[in-house]
Amino acid sequence: MSSADLVALLPLIVLGATSVVVMLAISLRRSHALTAGLSLAGLAVAFWSLWPAAGVVPLQVTPLLIVDRFALYYFGLIIAATVAVVLMGYGYFERHDVRREEFYVLILVAALGSAVLVASNHFVSFFLGLEILSVTLYALSAYLADREIALEAGMKYLVLAAASAAFLLFGMALVYAQTGTMEFPAIARDLVSGGAAHIWILAGVAFMVTGFGFKLAVVPFHLWTPDVYQGAPAPVTAFIASVSKGAMFAILLRFFYQSGSRDLHATLLIFAIIAIASMFTGNLLALFQNNVKRILAYSSVAHLGYLLVAFEAGGAMGAAAGTFYLTAYMVTTLGAFGVIAALSSSERDAEDIDDYRGLFWRRPVLATVFTAMLFSLAGIPLTAGFLGKFYTIAAGANASVWVLLFVLVLTSVIGLFYYLRLVVALFATEDIPTDAEQPLPAVPATGGLTLAVLAFVLIWMGVYPHVILNVIHAATSIFA
Repeated sequence: MSSADLVALLPLIVLGATSVVVMLAISLRRSHALTAGLSLAGLAVAFWSLWPAAGVVPLQVTPLLIVDRFALYYFGLIIAATVAVVLMGYGYFERHDVRREEFYVLILVAALGSAVLVASNHFVSFFLGLEILSVTLYALSAYLADREIALEAGMKYLVLAAASAAFLLFGMALVYAQTGTMEFPAIARDLVSGGAAHIWILAGVAFMVTGFGFKLAVVPFHLWTPDVYQGAPAPVTAFIASVSKGAMFAILLRFFYQSGSRDLHATLLIFAIIAIASMFTGNLLALFQNNVKRILAYSSVAHLGYLLVAFEAGGAMGAAAGTFYLTAYMVTTLGAFGVIAALSSSERDAEDIDDYRGLFWRRPVLATVFTAMLFSLAGIPLTAGFLGKFYTIAAGANASVWVLLFVLVLTSVIGLFYYLRLVVALFATEDIPTDAEQPLPAVPATGGLTLAVLAFVLIWMGVYPHVILNVIHAATSIFA
């Protein structure tokens, strides 16, 4: 392996080395502050390593990985989101009498698996990255083992993820049996030379959609989502909702664009059906929830449906719109679950709507941040979520996917109800529990700083998106 290869892989190497260093540090001395500090230091070095790597890309590193501007953008997104999860996790786990340190090892390994995913252009690296991510999420979902609902969440995620992985592997096997290759670009050459897609390729892609659908939590593969969101610790839920789904959307774009599978009529049809079902199901089921985590879970199902509209639009414009929407969604989701983590106690997470009733009159800053996140999820102007939907609609209009756009607009209106329902609870003046009756935990300094930065980024992307859009257009130009 050349020196250029090592420089290109530097973010992955640093993430892997950091997880090993943190694990060794735990074996020598248990210290929550030290473990969190080492994790943040390693993530900072990994983020810095993006600049040296940018000087040698695009670069194919063995047949398994390709490091290009698209991969580097998602590396940065994954690392930044993991920093936010570590910061909010520190204050959250300080309140729990558990072995806290292993949380950081698992989060770092999960970030490494996510990074491997976004750089994959081969079935082997794709499956390896997916399993590294999945196995760590099993443990993270059930991390607070003293809670019965956490164990249920971990078991449900394990069983369903194992089943979806089997479908994914079988799909890969069918595609390989027909094409004789596991490299994404080589699959595209076979499709072009062979004319119409062979029945085995169509069947293989259909099976692979199951694996993608499970990780993205789109209908009908979404059934695990509300239970895992509710049962997992708030920082873990934030990671699943942001980093895990971000990595899967990145590999979705890379595989279907580079393998030529996206150009198949059957692929576009099945993703259009999934997108419509996800937008309707996610928003309608969220209407009937009283648990904030479950509301956000069903909301995520709907938002992944919106993301698939950008995927259906296709081309560099669709890829750029989807990447911007995903970035905005990750910032917003991290902020929403950051507020939940800040308000959670050692006994339970702050997940009931009543926990937020009248919050503005007790914690005005925290309530304002949560309101901004909810407005962004609803697509209210001056937030990143509004521009995300705007660019998605523009890309869809350019590709004339009018049915999907109609459903997107209609279901967005439905979604306004449950977002505004939460906002109304935040500003309610009747039946407000006093601090004496229901004391609120102090907001940790790390959590408060994280929420402040996320709120700033949310407004910045909604008011002045020019800088981030330039970076995204450069990253997604490979799909032109």
